[in-house]
Amino acid sequence: MSATLARAFRHRSFAIGAVLTGIVVLAALLSLVWTPWSATELAVPRKLRPPSAEHLFGTDHFGRDILSMVMVGARNSIVVGIVAVAIGCSAGTALGLLAAARRGWTEELVMRFSDFTFAFPAILSAIMITALLGPGTVNSILAIGIFNVPVFARLARGAAASIWARDFILAARAAGKGTARITVEHVLPNILSIVIVQATIAFALAILAEAGLSYLGLGTQPPQPSWGRMLNDAQTFMYDAPYLAIFPGLAIAVAVLGLNLLGDGLRDLIDPRLARKR
Repeated sequence: MSATLARAFRHRSFAIGAVLTGIVVLAALLSLVWTPWSATELAVPRKLRPPSAEHLFGTDHFGRDILSMVMVGARNSIVVGIVAVAIGCSAGTALGLLAAARRGWTEELVMRFSDFTFAFPAILSAIMITALLGPGTVNSILAIGIFNVPVFARLARGAAASIWARDFILAARAAGKGTARITVEHVLPNILSIVIVQATIAFALAILAEAGLSYLGLGTQPPQPSWGRMLNDAQTFMYDAPYLAIFPGLAIAVAVLGLNLLGDGLRDLIDPRLARKR
């Protein structure tokens, strides 16, 4: 175990991604028990104060502490990302496994569904869904999760199809195992690493999508802080208080960059051939 961790942290992308992601996760966990100030309490007398020892990231136009809002916003973004990716990963992987196992019209139906979904840009699809269902965190999760379903379905179907052609699958059939049992015991474990890497990348995209929806007013609603809505609120004060946009923008950049680097590192570590090429 220690040798595996040492090898992982020798990989530059994985190490940097793990550190950046760890900072975001730590801020989110810390916000559960402590923030420097209340993230939702309005205090107009201290509005638009620049960064100082009292307010490290300054205050917004309602007097709320920016650092506290960024910390709570990290928690909301992570929750949305985890649940949305879990929906997309579980449903999409199940569909992909079903398509690879059944083939025929089942595979064709799943693939055409994926093609139809990919015909619409991700953010536009999410906007359409939240506009129909109404703004809010739950609807944002559903919108992002639904878009992730075909992504995982295509990935799982392609990876599972190659596994079904292996000799050990023929041996399992000869032993009398049925399609469902072979899928669970042999196919799924062999594609799980690929799915995990994709989930890491999808997590970064989910955080970005949630910020975009919140920026448009379709995501997390007041009084809960959201990185995207903080950027929206900062537009009016870009010249007078640029820090209102700088800190939530940096938070989004750190989270997305960290998860992308983490996914890139995981991909290389899972496939040693890629690691040797670096």
